[in-house]
Amino acid sequence: MPLYHEMVGRSWDSGTRSWAFSDTALYAIGVGAGAQDPARELEFTTGNCGGAAAAVLPTFATTLASRQAEPALGDFDVSQLLHTEQSVSLHGPLPTEGTAVTTSRLTALLDRGRSALAIIDSSCADARTGRPLADLRTGLTIRHEGGFGGDRSGEEPWERPAGEPDHTVHYRTAPNQALLYRLNGDLNPLHCDPAIAARLGFGRPLLHGLCTYGYAGRALLSRMCGGDPGRFGTMSASFTAPVLPGQDLTVLIWDRGGSALFQVRSDRRLVVDRGRFRRRATAAG
Repeated sequence: MPLYHEMVGRSWDSGTRSWAFSDTALYAIGVGAGAQDPARELEFTTGNCGGAAAAVLPTFATTLASRQAEPALGDFDVSQLLHTEQSVSLHGPLPTEGTAVTTSRLTALLDRGRSALAIIDSSCADARTGRPLADLRTGLTIRHEGGFGGDRSGEEPWERPAGEPDHTVHYRTAPNQALLYRLNGDLNPLHCDPAIAARLGFGRPLLHGLCTYGYAGRALLSRMCGGDPGRFGTMSASFTAPVLPGQDLTVLIWDRGGSALFQVRSDRRLVVDRGRFRRRATAAG
């Protein structure tokens, strides 16, 4: 089935999203904040307890672009489309309430041999002022659609550091974690319907990749930014294996000063790889 190569370079409106603190708190709970210790991360889950001012987890930015607005990238079975890469770059801390407009662009269709990789770049801006809020890069692997003789640009080299990680953060996801996370708007039935999960070859519904990404973001925010969202810069990673709700996650972080490399493991299996993080120079800019 053909890919729509003529779509490369084309932009589209990825929607307008308004939110209040109740939405950002729901997101925080959806990525595990407060689950192991309800008295921690209160600035993200309550906003009016513990003496901390309300704040937003940086990876909330991944919810600002609507996948429902995405045009067709080809005439292929959509079950062969996998979300395999994600990057988020913050221009500053996200407001606890606001409205964002998002514009997306198909930047590339890369030939990965048996598969193709679609790269979509999205820019999120404040609807009232036009101030940039966040830039997103999404990588979508389309299985069995490679080999078309296109650009085979290589992946940026990434090697696991030889030494032990500087930070190791353990999380336990809840059995209903996918049900919590889907309330942020990702209603893919693969994450809630046992029949659909079984039809696609899984024993039960999977956790959203962006939920695992949010857990990793919490670890990076805590260990690399001292919990200050204003210091959170760019976070990128690839998804390598599914996670089942209820499984443990271990975030491994190799601190490189203002930057870091990271991975996420679940039950000894690598589920997030090629993770990179960069701090903002200062909380103000």
